[in-house]
Amino acid sequence: MIVEKNFLNKLKEFGLNSYESKLWTALLSRGSSTAGELSDIATVPRSRTYDVLESLEKKGFIVVKQEKPIRYVAVPPEKVIDRVKVRIEKESLERMSLISQLMQSPMLETLNELHDKGLKLLNPTDISGILKEQGAIQHHLASRFKAAKKSISIMTSDEGLVRKAKALHALGNALKGVSVRVAAPLGKGVGKLASELSSIAAVKEARLSARFCVIDGREATIMLLDDSAVHPSYDTAVWVNSPYFAQSLERLFDSEWKRL
Repeated sequence: MIVEKNFLNKLKEFGLNSYESKLWTALLSRGSSTAGELSDIATVPRSRTYDVLESLEKKGFIVVKQEKPIRYVAVPPEKVIDRVKVRIEKESLERMSLISQLMQSPMLETLNELHDKGLKLLNPTDISGILKEQGAIQHHLASRFKAAKKSISIMTSDEGLVRKAKALHALGNALKGVSVRVAAPLGKGVGKLASELSSIAAVKEARLSARFCVIDGREATIMLLDDSAVHPSYDTAVWVNSPYFAQSLERLFDSEWKRL
């Protein structure tokens, strides 16, 4: 039986591997069949067929009929989807429970201590990276805003102001005690946004065309392209965890801030 490779790949979303997908679709086309017949139809090695069919039974995709020879019956796809949904929900609840337990356990403190000790041994070049695509950059910036302890200094475009305002508003009280400064062009459509940001950040209209962010004078994220001239998919940024570089960039920000 010939089944499109793309279709078989989609069946992986049900939690099936290649052999499982082939045997299940073969059985669906037959309704009921023996292991030998399915092996020939699905072109799955006979030596693997029995253990793969056993796996499909455990997952609820097929039913075994105790006859001679043993026959297998496909479970209707609608029922399979319901079973997969229940299994995924159960696994998700179990994982969330494990994560909650980890967050409250001494193990997390131990892991954090190991991480902090490891950071002291790292060269700044080991904790820097390139970020590609606007969504990935925004996700990164949101995580860095959340990690800020003392200060956040942002120089951005008018479009960038809209994106960063969402991230800052989402953090809300988490930024309490953090000095947030934003310099950006305040053209039409963003003036009101700047006013709404006033409860979280000090906002001034920028004259310098630049896109960067400095966190606590220790790390910096620099956007390399003009976001008004590049597709979001091609936007690129560099993140550097270097106090020397970050403080130099913050001095540039301070100098411009005083002139605004």
